[in-house]
This record gives sequence, C-alpha cells and structure tokens, in this order.
Amino acid sequence: MRTWHEIRRFPLAVRLLLVNQLGVNTGFYLLIPYLATHLTENLGLSAALVGVVLGVRNLSQQGLFIIGGSASDRLGARGVIIAGCALRTLGFALFALGDGLAVLLAASVLSGVAGALFNPAVRAYLAQEAGERRAEAFALFNVFATTGALIGPLLGSVLLLVDFRTSALTAAGIFAVLTVAQALVLPAERRAEPSGSGVLGDWREVLGNRAFLAFALAMVGMFTLENQLYLLLPDGARDATGWDGAAGLVFLVGTVANLALQLRITRTLKSSGSRGRWIAVGLAVMGLAFLPPALLPGLAPVLAGALLLYTGVMIAQPFVMELIPGFGRPGLTGTYFGIFYVVSGVTAAVGNAAVGWAMDTGEGGAAWLPWLCCALFGLASALGVTWLHRRGALPAGPAPEAAAPVEQRSRA
Repeated sequence: MRTWHEIRRFPLAVRLLLVNQLGVNTGFYLLIPYLATHLTENLGLSAALVGVVLGVRNLSQQGLFIIGGSASDRLGARGVIIAGCALRTLGFALFALGDGLAVLLAASVLSGVAGALFNPAVRAYLAQEAGERRAEAFALFNVFATTGALIGPLLGSVLLLVDFRTSALTAAGIFAVLTVAQALVLPAERRAEPSGSGVLGDWREVLGNRAFLAFALAMVGMFTLENQLYLLLPDGARDATGWDGAAGLVFLVGTVANLALQLRITRTLKSSGSRGRWIAVGLAVMGLAFLPPALLPGLAPVLAGALLLYTGVMIAQPFVMELIPGFGRPGLTGTYFGIFYVVSGVTAAVGNAAVGWAMDTGEGGAAWLPWLCCALFGLASALGVTWLHRRGALPAGPAPEAAAPVEQRSRA
C-alpha cells in the first residue's frame, strides 16, 4: 500500500512513464527470449544467421543510444518516446508477419533503434519531472521494470502454445497501446534551451567530462552482473535441479523482493549517507551474491545469490540513475544518459564475454570459475566508485527544488 501511495504522489507524467516501463518490459520479454528458437526451429535458419539477426538488434540499440539521448535534448523527450514505441510496434509486427531474411533484419533494426530512442528519453524525462524525488522515481521505475520482466516470459510461454506469430502480434499490440496512450496523455516536458554548439559540440562536452566517463566505466560491474540474471543464475538453477522451470524461480525471488523492498531501501538510504557510498555498497553486494553458488551446491545457494544480486541492484541502481544528470547541465540530460548506456554497454559486453569464457572453461572441473569471475567484477566496480567518491568526483544529488507539477503545463 505504501508503494501505491508513493506512486500517487508523483505527477501524471511520472505515473504514466512507470506504467509505460511495465508495458515495455512485458512486451519485450514476451517475445525476445523466444526469438532464437523461432528462427531456428520454425524458420530453419542456421546458427550463424540467427546470430546475425540477434546481433543486428543489439548493435542497433547499443550503438544508437547517443542518438536517442541527443534527440531527447534537442527535440523533446515526449516525441522521442512516442516515436520509439511506434518503431518497436512496427518491428515486432514484422517478426510476426515476415519470414525472409531481409524482413527479419529490418525487424531487428527497427526494434533496436526503437530501444535506442525511448530508453534514454524516458530516463531523461523521469529525471527532470521527479525533481528532488528522483531517487524514489527511479526506485519505482525499477519495480515496474522488474515486474514486467517477470510477466513477459510467463505470458510469452502461454502464447507460444498457440504459435510464435500470436506472441509477436501480442507484443506489437502492447507497444501500439503504449504509443497511443503516450500520444494522448503524456504532457510536454520542460526543456532547457540547447546550446549553440550543435549536436557534435554536445557530444564533445559530455565526452570531455572525465569524471562522468570514469563513472560510466565503473558501472561495468552493474551491467555485467545484471545480465547474469538471464545467463549464469538461471543456468545454475537448471543444473542444480535438472528442471528447466527452475530458472523461473530466479525471477520470482527477485520480483517479490523488489515489490516488497525497493522503495523502502531507497527512501531509507537516501536520508543516511552519500549517494556514492551507497552505490559502492550496492555493487559490492552484487559481487558477493555470486559467492554462495560458488561455494555450495544446490538450488538454495543459487536463489540466495539471486536475492543478494537483486538487493544490490535495489541499493545501487536508483542512485546511479539519480546522479547521471548531475554530471552536466540540464540541457544535456538525455545525451548524458545516451552516452552512459553506450559506454556501459560496450564495457558490459566485454564483461559478458569474460563470464562466458569462464563458463566454458569451468566445465572442465572448475564450476566455481564463472561465479568467482562475477564476484570480482562486482568488487572491482565497487572499488572504482569508492575511489571516485573519495576524490569528490561524483555529484551530490539533484537540486533541492522539485519540478513544477506537470499537469499545469501545456500539452504538446
């Protein structure tokens, strides 16, 4: 009840963006986890072509976050969010309606570009409209995102009993509803005047911020370890039980913990101590989460590790999102988010490759190796953030004054 009361205290724009993120993750995880199986078993594509289709989607998204961020600053986050959801609708519909390689590649590009547009734009809008309650807004954002990441695969597994096309059209329908809802209801945000230096000048300004780049690089642990919720931890649960459904228990544990604890954790920590310290603590907890499965056999250590990992994310992530706009001027909030995700995405890809290598190597009798590798990533990131914090390189937090109620502003 406290969570719902907290949601109602935010302006309409923030509430709509929270629901939007629930729908975004539901639609995404309803389709994407089952796409590779569809491409191989239903369409008969080779593993190499499947890798190309999936890789194009990921590259389109990760490589273009900076475009989405700049567009948010220059054109307004509202329009970029709507455009991103509309493109995701089209991309997922193409997955349902086409089976040729050209159509599949087009669908991958569109769905990837869509994510590159609305991901930084949503976070920039949320950061601006939440004002001094930015940390709580991102905590709730995490709750809605985690819930959608649980609902999506469950709904997708049911729809696949019909066929993949039904699943893909349902996902496209979710994004179509989100597009219309935002076009009709989402208010226009306040925008700072862009600089006269142009987009390239904005990029140079952000890339010249050494403290920000160091912070983004330090987040390699957070993004690498979050990805293990879909790789190492589900694999460990399946190995411990011999049951494919055990992987779902990892997400169930995390979702229940997130709903019960996220907002409480953020509100408690926000009032006691600096943001940098709590981010470092969260990253350390994320690293320590991989020690129970490394040291003990069975499902219980894996689920304990999942709970610790989710706890670390709940501690660190809202404050990470809260601090990013503080590295620069308000007119570059979207660009900062976009470049943050590009830098972190590239470094996390390297981290995931290292974990994958450790998983392959560990099959020869060193099953503990990938778990230890992840623990080291988390602890190294915690040390990096601690160093930045002690040097005074991290922003203190949002400005003390809250944003004006968005309902009072004109609609675009």
